[in-house]
Amino acid sequence: MSELRLYVDEDAGEKAVIHGLRARGFDVLTTGEANRNGTSDRKQLVFASERGRCIYTFNVGHFARLHRENIHEGIDHCGIVVLPDQRCSIGEKIRRLAAFLSRTTAQDMVNRMEYL
Repeated sequence: MSELRLYVDEDAGEKAVIHGLRARGFDVLTTGEANRNGTSDRKQLVFASERGRCIYTFNVGHFARLHRENIHEGIDHCGIVVLPDQRCSIGEKIRRLAAFLSRTTAQDMVNRMEYL
């Protein structure tokens, strides 16, 4: 089983969350670090999948649509994780993500969308 690695979408790239996940040993890449800020959601999903990364985003609507379209068109992706309630604390976001990353493999997330 391989470790689930995250690609953090621009809208979800809170520095404290990124730092908290990395401090716990998780592999996290942000759109800023990849020089991809402002890139379309579809291209972000393709970029993440080409690198074997699951995308983490707050953008539920766009990514739910992309997920459905990819499934319908037979296009694989490495997973989408969304946090519909962005009002929760930084600590809560880190806890939810860390728990999810600890119990989920990269294989588990292929063509899957998970709501935390």
